[in-house]
Amino acid sequence: VQLQASGGGLVQPGGSLRLSCAASGFTFDDYVVGWFRQVPGKGREFVAAIARRGSSTAYADSVKGRFAISRDNVKNRVYLAMNYLTPEDTAVYYCAADWSARNLFLEENAIDYWGQGTLVTVSS
Repeated sequence: VQLQASGGGLVQPGGSLRLSCAASGFTFDDYVVGWFRQVPGKGREFVAAIARRGSSTAYADSVKGRFAISRDNVKNRVYLAMNYLTPEDTAVYYCAADWSARNLFLEENAIDYWGQGTLVTVSS
């Protein structure tokens, strides 16, 4: 089982990035998938998630209207388009998969599989 996140980097405030996460080793469309983020000294924070067939999404209030999550169940990938980035978005971003999720506001302790994390730094 593997979740491989990519796409992080350094971006200026107001800029955009698109994260990608490639899944393998499990039946991707059986899982709700999403993204968390973590800054040093804090726990992982839920960012966004998308339903198994992509029919609905959920976002943390802090990113609503700026981030967009999507998935491709043929390519077994989940994406996070991040726009209007601010320094407060600086964090390591982790993709995650949850088989038993009954709603889209994923909880850290219920996640079945984690990606390795990709660092996003928003700075001028």
